[in-house]
Amino acid sequence: MVLTFVALLAAQGVRLSFGAFMTPWESEFSTNRSVISLVAFISYIVFAISQPYVGRLIDKYGIRYILSFSILLIGFSTILTFFTTDPVQLMIIYGVIASVGFGGASNVAGTIAVATWFAHKKGMAMGLMSAGTAAGQLVLVPLSLFLIDQLGWKMTVIVLGCFLILIVFPLLLLFIRSSPSDIHIKAYGAKEEAETSQSGTKEAPKGTLSIYQLLRRREFLFLMLPFFVCGVTTTGLMDTHLIPFAQYCGFTPGITGAAVSLLAGFNILGTVVSGFLADRWNCRIILAFLYGVRALTIILLLIIVNDASLFGFFISQSHLLILFAISFGVVNFATVAPTMKLATEYFKQLSVGAVIGWIYLSHQLGSALGSFVPGVLFDLTGSYDMSFIASIILLVGASALSMMLPKTGVNYQHTGSQVVVRNS
Repeated sequence: MVLTFVALLAAQGVRLSFGAFMTPWESEFSTNRSVISLVAFISYIVFAISQPYVGRLIDKYGIRYILSFSILLIGFSTILTFFTTDPVQLMIIYGVIASVGFGGASNVAGTIAVATWFAHKKGMAMGLMSAGTAAGQLVLVPLSLFLIDQLGWKMTVIVLGCFLILIVFPLLLLFIRSSPSDIHIKAYGAKEEAETSQSGTKEAPKGTLSIYQLLRRREFLFLMLPFFVCGVTTTGLMDTHLIPFAQYCGFTPGITGAAVSLLAGFNILGTVVSGFLADRWNCRIILAFLYGVRALTIILLLIIVNDASLFGFFISQSHLLILFAISFGVVNFATVAPTMKLATEYFKQLSVGAVIGWIYLSHQLGSALGSFVPGVLFDLTGSYDMSFIASIILLVGASALSMMLPKTGVNYQHTGSQVVVRNS
C-alpha cells in the first residue's frame, strides 16, 4: 500500500505539474494557449484509451511490473522533453509516450491494489491510495514551480526524470508485490470473509461484460457520467489551468504557489476523510454532496474576476483564491473512494480491472476536454468565465445523477459464456 502511494505520488505528481509548464512552453515555442492545451488534450486521450487495457494487463501480469515499468517510461519521456524544439515533438513525447506511462501508474492500478490487498475497509484504503495522487500535487507541483523559476523548465524536467528513474523505479521493482499470496499472507479481512463463505454457496467464477452491456446498466452509466464530469472539472480544468488563471489575474508566484499547495494539502485530507466515510455512509449521497459543493467552489473563481467586493472590503482577490483552493481541495479527489467502492460492490462478480478501467477512461476523456476547451475559449474570449459557468452546470447534473444511482446489492453470476444478473 505504501509503495503504491509512492508510485502514484511520483507519476501523477509529474502529470499534474503540466500547468506549471504552460506559460514557459508558450514562450519557448512562441505559440498560444490553445496549442499547449492541445498537448494536454492528446495526453488525456492517450491516458483514457490506456485505462481498460491497463486494468486487463494488471489482471494478467500483476501490479508490480505494470507500475514499475510505467514509472520508468515516464522518467525517460520526461527527460526527452528537454530536447524538444517545437510543440509537435512535445505532443509525441509528452502527449503520447509519457501518457502511456501515466495510464499505467494511475488510480486504476491503485484501485486494483486495494481490491487485491483489502477484503474489508476498502473505502478507507481507497481514500489513502487516492491521497497519493494528491500528495504528488502537494509536493511536485510547487516544487516544479520553484525549479522552473530558479533553473528554467529544461533543467526541471531533467530533475523530475532522474527522480523517477533513479529512485522510484528501483524502489518499486525491488519491493512491491502484486498480491498477498506473493509473500504468503492473506488480504486484510480475508480470514473473516473465508469463514463466512464456508457456510454459504460456492463463489462464482468472475466473468466479464462488454462496454455495450455495461452501458445498458444504470449503475455503470450513472457512475461513469459523473466521473466524466469529475475529470472535466479537476484534472482537466483546474489542474491544467489554475496556475495560468492565477497568472492571468496577476497573482504573484508566492500566492499562486500557496494556493496550489493548500489545494493539494486539503485534497489529501478530503480523500482520506471521504474514504473513511465511504465505509460508513451511503456513497450515493456522499457523491451527490461532493459534486454539489464543487460547483459552489467554482463560483468563487467567477467572483474573483468579476466582483470581489461582494464579500466586503476586507476580502481581496488573493483571499478568495486561497478560500477557493481550500474548499476545492477538500472535494477534489474525494469522489474517487465512494465511486470505486460502489463500482466494486455493483460488479463484484466481474473482472474488477476491466470495469474500473472503463470508468477511469470516462474520467480521462473528461480531463482531455477539460484541459483543451478552456484553452481555446480563453484565446477566443480572453477569459475563463465560459469554462467556469459550463463546469458549474455539469457538476449540478453530476450531483443529480449520483442521487439516482441504484442501491447496492446487485450480483452478477457468471455461468459458461453468459453473465446472469440477480438482485439480492
